[in-house]
Amino acid sequence: MKDEKVWLITGASKGLGFALVKLLLKNGYKVTATSRNATDIEKQISEHKENLLALTVDITNEESVKNAIRQPIAKFGRLDVVVNNAGYLILGSLEEITEQEFRQSMEVNVFGIVNVIRAAMPYLRAQGSGHIINISSTAGYIGYGSAGSYHAAKFAVIGLSEALALEAKPFGIKVTVVAPGYFRTNFLDKGSVMVAKNKIAAYNTGQLEEGMKQLDGNQAGDPDKLVAALVKLTDEPNPPVHLLMGPDAYQSVTEKRKAENEEFEAWKHITVSTNFDN
Repeated sequence: MKDEKVWLITGASKGLGFALVKLLLKNGYKVTATSRNATDIEKQISEHKENLLALTVDITNEESVKNAIRQPIAKFGRLDVVVNNAGYLILGSLEEITEQEFRQSMEVNVFGIVNVIRAAMPYLRAQGSGHIINISSTAGYIGYGSAGSYHAAKFAVIGLSEALALEAKPFGIKVTVVAPGYFRTNFLDKGSVMVAKNKIAAYNTGQLEEGMKQLDGNQAGDPDKLVAALVKLTDEPNPPVHLLMGPDAYQSVTEKRKAENEEFEAWKHITVSTNFDN
């Protein structure tokens, strides 16, 4: 029964994370919602608070994450669905972005997810069931200029999800990596989109930043439809490992795959020329 299913969602104070929290609580699920400040979640929730456990968690800190995983199990008795949603975007060419900025992006967008997975897996294995949903992006399939650190992170999320799906399957644990296109959340505001401090005028970063501002509030994707689809996904007996979300995601990723295949074929004569001669 759905009121027995326990969810844990990171990055739950805004955007897709918060939309998912609201929907789950409305439909009787038990929810552990994490953020850098739990009060950012609590102050927005007025109903069904008895099913909400809001936690302040630093996902880049392994002990903080382990403590967060223990709490829903202690309060609700189990853990069924883990949604790794926390993340942010930093704009900047690879020349502009500093080592510290790049490393921090990877700490949050990749190592944060890994910390949650490593902490949750022992419980899910012992339980013999569960579903881990990792939120990537179309940026995990397509690289554009002035966002290299974000692409590196989101590509990594897809790769680690594929590996995890194989590792977790024998224990009855499902894994899905979700790649949304543009959805009308507040992700593009200053809280989730940053810009490298070391700007170089020769690059396109400023124009990209301005384009993000123009797009904010005009995205075609409906976040409520996305999170409703995620909830239904957890009832599927054989959910996909990869799930694109949004017509824009489908179009851009499939076009990229077509272009890649064409490039592979164009250079196949070199690719297949590297074995030892018989």
